[in-house]
Amino acid sequence: MKHRIVVLGAGYAGAFAAGNLARRLSPADTEITVVNAEPDFVERMRLHQLAIGQELAFRKLADVFAGTGVRLRLARVTGVDPERRTVAVTGEDGDGELGYDTLLYTLGSSVAHHGVPGVAEYAFDVTGRSSALRLRERLAGLGGGGTVLVVGEGLTGIETATEFAESRPDLSVALAARGELGAWLSPKARRHLRQAFDRLGITVHEHTGIEAVEPTRAIAADGTSLPADVTVWSAGFAVHPIAAAGGLEVAETGQIVVDRTMRSLSHPDVYAAGDCAYAIGENGRPLPMSCASAGFTNMQATAAIIARLTGSKVPTTGLKYHGNHISLGRRDAIFQMVDRDVRSKSWYLGGRTAARFKSGVLKGAGWGIVHPTFGMPKRKRRLATAPDRSGVRVAA
Repeated sequence: MKHRIVVLGAGYAGAFAAGNLARRLSPADTEITVVNAEPDFVERMRLHQLAIGQELAFRKLADVFAGTGVRLRLARVTGVDPERRTVAVTGEDGDGELGYDTLLYTLGSSVAHHGVPGVAEYAFDVTGRSSALRLRERLAGLGGGGTVLVVGEGLTGIETATEFAESRPDLSVALAARGELGAWLSPKARRHLRQAFDRLGITVHEHTGIEAVEPTRAIAADGTSLPADVTVWSAGFAVHPIAAAGGLEVAETGQIVVDRTMRSLSHPDVYAAGDCAYAIGENGRPLPMSCASAGFTNMQATAAIIARLTGSKVPTTGLKYHGNHISLGRRDAIFQMVDRDVRSKSWYLGGRTAARFKSGVLKGAGWGIVHPTFGMPKRKRRLATAPDRSGVRVAA
């Protein structure tokens, strides 16, 4: 019997990992299944562009995995039972259950409401395609002079506010920041960011925490009312409680606690990558939820899975950030270099050159995922021992 590898989620982490596993492991020994609710690969980092009305091409996952041997199951994950090594799913074919020998959990994250009243009912977000399309429809019906308030001064908030202001100069765009806009950037990069906001006419409300969202306004902690025909909530991410409910060891954030190889501390047949992994970086701090973390962790997880199944030494891949890429519309951007402690260095790249660099990063990430068999080895690696469903590890 073949060793069953199930990958939950086909975002940046899951799609790349599945393709890499198929590229390097022999199909004679392994059976790889990807479970994803959407039929397409969705570039999450471009969803603010989709929301403002730009046309984006989505690649069918069936086409992505065609010829790789990867099985695609279009379904939503409803539960995980690591004791029985099963995953519960529901989809067009109804409810079902998948068994696994190795599980790679990459279900990502969604918007974090933080318990703020009105966010779930009235706010929009760009953390998923369906929510971005809902926002797109609302913005398309918003006439000139309409007000848009983006809540959150992180990368998502900055990119959303600048993209909206550039694409729809007829709208009044504002951003509410709990602290200082771009506080983590170097002084020159921070100045560049503020100049971009001034050029695009974006109003910034600093040191303004939002305590409630209503249909046409947001209420700040000090009682100030901020007009908003549309409120876009980008104040952080949260993971689904499926992992915790299934009995996997999780952190306070709900992320799966993993070792240096992305292996669950409580269940060694489970690996996690991307936003749902509570992984410690080379600086001793938890990796933030980001596309960069998805890249680091999925490469480490796939390398560890392949090594353990084939009886090889488990390698360690780098878990070190080099910088932040921030789009400021289509023609401007910031690339901020950081040190080992993720503190901004004095050097940064800005303007059109940085925008072209960011565009190249996005295209490269997308290309790598939709070409999962690029560089296919002539001879794939075989498992170290015959697959075993009895609970014994295939390889030490």
